[in-house]
Amino acid sequence: MSNKKKGNNWTAYRDPDTGRYFAEIMYTSREGREEYSYEITAEIYGRLGSFSDDVENERLIKNEGEMSYSFENTMYGTLGPERTVWNEEAHDAMKEAAQKAENGKKKGQKGK
Repeated sequence: MSNKKKGNNWTAYRDPDTGRYFAEIMYTSREGREEYSYEITAEIYGRLGSFSDDVENERLIKNEGEMSYSFENTMYGTLGPERTVWNEEAHDAMKEAAQKAENGKKKGQKGK
């Protein structure tokens, strides 16, 4: 099973060491940046990428995952603080899983 799946605005990670799954959605434009991190289930991870439209993948993450981090810095009405972390442990674990996925990708590229 892959340790990373990616769409236009979303990336999902599987941590093979802990068995946890994470996803992040990021929007960047000249108006600013928004970033959201979620802890997701194996079922959600398995379904990601199976939709013909990336909006459906994002909707699945947003509706079924548990948000652990939000960052909004936009021109259009950020109402709260720019950075909010609900679950620091899950957010840190997601970043670690992302690093593992990147390191695994680099190891695979060296062998080619």
